[in-house]
Amino acid sequence: MDRSPEKQNNAFDTSNFTDTRNEKDELSPNGKSSSAPAYSNDYDGQTGEVFDPYGGKKLGMVRTALIFFTNQVGIGILSLPAMLHTIGLIPGIITIITMGVLATYTAYILIQFYRKYPTIRDVVDVGRIMGGKPLEIIVGAAHVLNLCLICASANVTLSIALNTITEHSVCTIGFIGIPMIMCWLLCMPRSLNFAGWFGIPATISIFTSVLIVVIALAVGGPDYEGTVNGGGGYWGEPANEPLQMRLGPNPAATMNQQFESVLNVAFAYAGNQAFITVMCEMRNPSKDYTPAIIWLNVFGVPMYVITACVVYHLTGQYVVSPALGSAPGVASKVAYGLLFPTLLGSGLVFGHTGIKYMYNVVMDKMIKTRHRLTDNTPLTWGVWLGLGTLFWVTAFILANAIPAFGSILGISSALFVTWFTFGMANAQWIFINWGNQFINWKKTSLALFNWFMILASAFLTVFGLYTSISDLHSRVQDPNDPLNVFTCANNALF
Repeated sequence: MDRSPEKQNNAFDTSNFTDTRNEKDELSPNGKSSSAPAYSNDYDGQTGEVFDPYGGKKLGMVRTALIFFTNQVGIGILSLPAMLHTIGLIPGIITIITMGVLATYTAYILIQFYRKYPTIRDVVDVGRIMGGKPLEIIVGAAHVLNLCLICASANVTLSIALNTITEHSVCTIGFIGIPMIMCWLLCMPRSLNFAGWFGIPATISIFTSVLIVVIALAVGGPDYEGTVNGGGGYWGEPANEPLQMRLGPNPAATMNQQFESVLNVAFAYAGNQAFITVMCEMRNPSKDYTPAIIWLNVFGVPMYVITACVVYHLTGQYVVSPALGSAPGVASKVAYGLLFPTLLGSGLVFGHTGIKYMYNVVMDKMIKTRHRLTDNTPLTWGVWLGLGTLFWVTAFILANAIPAFGSILGISSALFVTWFTFGMANAQWIFINWGNQFINWKKTSLALFNWFMILASAFLTVFGLYTSISDLHSRVQDPNDPLNVFTCANNALF
């Protein structure tokens, strides 16, 4: 592989590249017209004509930005107000903005890697190019498991919503299963084009839900009676006290709990993992991907900060997580009801990403019928339906095995999100700039920064996993905590 300086893309080169993927139909080996041509599974080192196995690009910049917004600004935002009460207002705001900037930078690295290796279809292909078969297997397993955990967190949140709205009319296991079936149905279309349109109601729903919570809190205030968390505030503060906002870390929270809150912020930027899969269904990713990322974070980061600060200001120590439960009574039920499209949208995008990866692997490596990826045959639909069912059954099991919203976010963030959002992207920059990362002071500065981020991701993984699992274990062992696995107990917040 030629890594000479003149062959390398500049780290911040945003010049337009022509997307040369052929969108015309080709003849399949059986002589009939196939919806997608055959091409080699392995990258051949060329950047010339590359065929699209999904029958042509359909996503433009607007729908791509909507998909990105749907899979990122959803579940993660609901943990941010409680995070501010745990680590403090000022450190919390700094953390949200800093991780937003870092997530934008690492998302831009993905398009740099794509321009050099335009045959990639997902993050697992990146692992194969960087580390061969061993890294491909590791990244593939982590890719699917993390997507399952994210979808499980969506199911847990939806079960909280259903229990809140219906006042626990059905066993919680059932309320986790109902949204799982709905997400399974949404994932059955095999093209992400559908998700692009679904992003519109999903985007509207998150804005509307948060607005209702803010208005309700401004009018009626939070639950001053302290019915949540054993009769006190979020960290056991006395009931019926004046609202307090802490500028610094909360002394009532342990270091493990504070670190888990930081991991929840990382989870709010977990969308990077699916960006490559979406990129591969764009009409012209080299031109439209970067503007879509910019628009995502221009709206997403300020929304995170404003929502977290406003809700925390109006609830103080009586904030809850997920944040919609902070609103009193009927307002919380309405907000949870309106949030359904966003949570289902998260399940759709992340679930579809995981299913499509498994589908590619089965069709490529086991059935070996790559040219039939988009054919409408009993075989292709049988594989898609079977893998979709397997994925969502696994997500259902994880949702019942780790039924704590904060803990499932922390475990997912520690194990996978820190790598898929930050560390692995930084490693991609090192890989494509290997031969010239120290040729001048600008490159050297970027190289040192990317190496630092890789080490920081490793630290977050080890320490974050320890804190999340130890906190979850303490809750399971606590007889006064209603948390349990595979339980029918009510998980509503009031």
